[in-house]
Amino acid sequence: MIKNFMRGLSALSLALVPLLSAPAAQAAPAAEVTTLADAVGLVPVTEEDRTGYTRSSFKHWNSGDDKSDGCNTRNEVLLAEAVVAPTVEAGCKLTGGTWTSYYDGQEVTSAGSLDIDHMVPLAEAWDSGASAWSAARREAYANDQGADVSLVAVTARSNRQKSDQDPADWMPPSPEAQCRYVGEWVATKLRWDLTADDRELQALKVYAEGPCEDTIVRYTPAA
Repeated sequence: MIKNFMRGLSALSLALVPLLSAPAAQAAPAAEVTTLADAVGLVPVTEEDRTGYTRSSFKHWNSGDDKSDGCNTRNEVLLAEAVVAPTVEAGCKLTGGTWTSYYDGQEVTSAGSLDIDHMVPLAEAWDSGASAWSAARREAYANDQGADVSLVAVTARSNRQKSDQDPADWMPPSPEAQCRYVGEWVATKLRWDLTADDRELQALKVYAEGPCEDTIVRYTPAA
């Protein structure tokens, strides 16, 4: 009887070993909240270099955050940002729905008229540090739905006017959108530990120290 008890105790001890030795789950990074001026000051400054950039270096659109919904990243963003939800048909075809393109204040009622803009364009990200990333990290960046500001549904016209320009060369045509835009630009740079060049930094400071001084920046560092 004592032997059976000891065997049982030994078995219990062995069963507990994996639980005791397993590493504790890592907590998700805490969100950082700061003023726009302070956030701009956190962005490292360096020269940009586009050598070797190709858009295909950033795989997108992939199967999105929900691998079971049949929708790629583009359509998942469209569904998340819809003011009036579209109908989702076979193959994640979206019909109907309404969106507001905040860059130019336009209401859009056709998903096909929208682009999903990378807040910090892929070429700009490459210039600012992504050239040194792995292919997997560039794919994660190009499909980032972990932050609401990384990808945004806007009119194709406004997205193509923006192209790969930073705030020194392009700002949303709607004045009401500009402080939000600068805040989201800086949040994305900080989330992905990207740099800025001198012209970009000076443009950001103009907004941070002027019309957008009350803007608050929230970001969570990317894993």
